[in-house]
Amino acid sequence: MNNSENQQGIMDLGVSRKPALNLSAGLDEEVLDISVLSKKGYLLLKENKIAEAVECFSKILMTDENNNYALVGMGDATRKRGSFREAVEYYKRCLSCHPGNNYALFGLADCYKALNQYHRAIEIWEQYLLHDDKNITVLTRVADAYRKIRDFKHSKMVYQRVLEMEDQNPYAIIGLGHLHYDFKEYREALFYWEKMLEANKENVDIRVLTSIGNCHRKLKTFEKGIGYFEKALERDPYNFYALFGLADCYRGLNHLYRPLEYWNRILEQDPRNKVILTRVGDAYRNLTEYEKASEYYHRALNIEFDTYAVLGLAIVAKVQGKYNEAIESLRHLIQQDPKNYRFYIELADCYVKKGDKKQAIDVLTEFQKLGLRNISVIELLEKLRA
Repeated sequence: MNNSENQQGIMDLGVSRKPALNLSAGLDEEVLDISVLSKKGYLLLKENKIAEAVECFSKILMTDENNNYALVGMGDATRKRGSFREAVEYYKRCLSCHPGNNYALFGLADCYKALNQYHRAIEIWEQYLLHDDKNITVLTRVADAYRKIRDFKHSKMVYQRVLEMEDQNPYAIIGLGHLHYDFKEYREALFYWEKMLEANKENVDIRVLTSIGNCHRKLKTFEKGIGYFEKALERDPYNFYALFGLADCYRGLNHLYRPLEYWNRILEQDPRNKVILTRVGDAYRNLTEYEKASEYYHRALNIEFDTYAVLGLAIVAKVQGKYNEAIESLRHLIQQDPKNYRFYIELADCYVKKGDKKQAIDVLTEFQKLGLRNISVIELLEKLRA
């Protein structure tokens, strides 16, 4: 729910809003003016006329500094502007005078969510649920927040609570898909994404297609993933996730040229994407086009330091027989990340190719002295010692 819809949105959810003011006969003109200003302020907010809305609410607060309508209205207006910390203060002021105000609670929780303070958001939403424990919108927000703080148990429990009330609720189904994906439970995630696809065959959201594709990519069922990414591209030929997914699927299938088509289509839109530049460098290296590979690795490094670009250049140097150059680069990488086994394997291979088996064994032993265990290191070490 966006900020402009906050007040009306909660009304639609069945939360009744009772005016703090008793507009009975005999109230003076000033009180009536406050009521008119309040209604006008919320109408202006709905029309996205924030400055005019703020003016209305400010006039009310000059007369009644604790007016709950005006305080929540100012909170909504500043929240809509993106001034979340300022909005927090308005909502808190409201709650200090009007404890349990649903609108202030809802706005305050959304502010904490926007500030990535998920624990605080959960605490406020839980207070809200004391007044309305069947509010599906709030429950899905709580589940989302638990997911953000990687609390799998509580997140899943709240999503399932929503599904018990509304078994096809798309936010809960999508949330469960994201939840299982985040915890690398790709088959379970696939179940929920496919459920969304089944329910929306005619007009499925492109994000559902790319999410299913990503599950197959992670499960290494690349052929199945390709179909979903292609369907996504039919909807949006420039979709980054579909292009990335297709490239990675074809890479997983050991297609040498097809990934380049999609990497380069991404670079047409984002020529300074160093991750993609490095992937293109890797692709050209696998095609033994070392000059082109080096060109893309250097383009990535011209943007900022990139571990995999340096590694790629070191491997190219090794293949070209420039062992000392490769060794220097790999030693530098090990200093920065001493627990990355791949650096040690590549470095040991450089020494083997130089004919220095003892130094290669020393490199791999150096890795094991860190107390780390890696099957690739163990196998290479046994092979060298044989």
